[in-house]
Amino acid sequence: MAKPAIAPGAELDGFTVGERVHQGGMATLWTVTHPGITVPILMKVPRVSEGEDPAAIVSFEMEQMILPRLAGPHVPGCFGSGDFARQAYVVMERIPGKTLLSRIDRLPIPYEEARVIGGQIATALADLHRQNVIHHDIKPSSIMFRPSGECVLIDFGLSHHNQLPDLLQEEFRLPYGTAPYMAPERLLGVRDDPRSDLFSLGVLLYFFTTGERPFGESETLRGMRRRLWRDPYPPRRLRHDYPPWLQEIVLRCLEIEPVWRHPTASQLAFDLAHPDQVKLTARSERLKRDPLSTVWRRRFNQGVAVPKSKSDVAAQLASGPIVVVALDTEEGSPMLNDCLRRTAAQLLSTLPSARLACLNVLKLGRITIDRTLDEQGNNKHIDRMVALRHWAQPLELDEGRLTVHVLEAIDPAAAILEFTRVNHVDHIVMGARQNSMLRSLLGSVAGKVAAEAACSVTVVRPPRSAVVAEGDG
Repeated sequence: MAKPAIAPGAELDGFTVGERVHQGGMATLWTVTHPGITVPILMKVPRVSEGEDPAAIVSFEMEQMILPRLAGPHVPGCFGSGDFARQAYVVMERIPGKTLLSRIDRLPIPYEEARVIGGQIATALADLHRQNVIHHDIKPSSIMFRPSGECVLIDFGLSHHNQLPDLLQEEFRLPYGTAPYMAPERLLGVRDDPRSDLFSLGVLLYFFTTGERPFGESETLRGMRRRLWRDPYPPRRLRHDYPPWLQEIVLRCLEIEPVWRHPTASQLAFDLAHPDQVKLTARSERLKRDPLSTVWRRRFNQGVAVPKSKSDVAAQLASGPIVVVALDTEEGSPMLNDCLRRTAAQLLSTLPSARLACLNVLKLGRITIDRTLDEQGNNKHIDRMVALRHWAQPLELDEGRLTVHVLEAIDPAAAILEFTRVNHVDHIVMGARQNSMLRSLLGSVAGKVAAEAACSVTVVRPPRSAVVAEGDG
């Protein structure tokens, strides 16, 4: 059967084709309308004419498989697709505005703006990874933003889905992707590690904050392979005012070995949301690249190694959750706090890459004027931060895995729920107060959090039984 021409005015499976809005190396985008769809939509059509790259067909097949399985605000909605027997296409939501590529001519951008943008992208990647997908083409032209602020990832033709056949891996020897943003392990054929996307985000942050690409503009495979053993110049060498916390984050993303990067995109987003609590290491002050002895050691069989077995994206993400322990440092009983510590220690002992956030809420009065100092003249906020660190000290966690947070709020339960939502917390551990008239009248903070949280919640009550309630919100 002859394939119908894609041209303005043509109809295909109920979709009426409008104007062509973009023609890329692998596909063409057309505006389309449909009687039953009220939002703006686009039809993506692969380029399959004589002389086109055969990878365009395979990557389009991957996008056709993956996009309909995705949901949420960080991906475009999918409204239909057609196969190659008649006319291959996929119809998706049209995101208003331009991609991040439109900012290229105005680099470098302010550090604070880069922090916010990086956090939005990391949040989108965390959501994508939870859906078993690794993007593998994170770059400015693959990133858009909704009017409401959420980052939207587009172009899934090079992506890997942990539960679907990887056609690109099966049919091609060479790695496909955008050379300046490609992670080192990709050059060795590794496509199932979500930390590859964190490397690409690190490249983007480096580029957007310095105006220079960390690995230059090389498009040759030989030039790309240098990143298997050669690290980039630290950003502080290019810009002397570069914030240490930002260099710490960027260089951690750009580590050659994936295991030295952030364990998950959620943890990267957490660091970008709390720059004042980023654990600074020698990375943060570096002005030079690694010494040649280190470079040669990497180059000769001591660099990135190909994993012997296929990794499980879901299992990897589960090993590095963000855990919150909510503590009452003022009225909480020592016995309850001991029980909370034991519960946290038990949980963290099975999760070597987990991040622990100790949380306390400084309750404000609805009518009264709140004072920042107590009766002895001490700052309440600082005192509680010190108390949280003192509580966590017996856990003997590496400082990079621990943060403390004091929130000020009228409604403690609402503050805890908002913190866990914004920071994509995976598990909350908190104590239940003993029976009291106030608790019976106003309700339990722990009860409200357990009922409304979108993550697992463990409620601890001393002294007879440790865990009294556990479930998923």
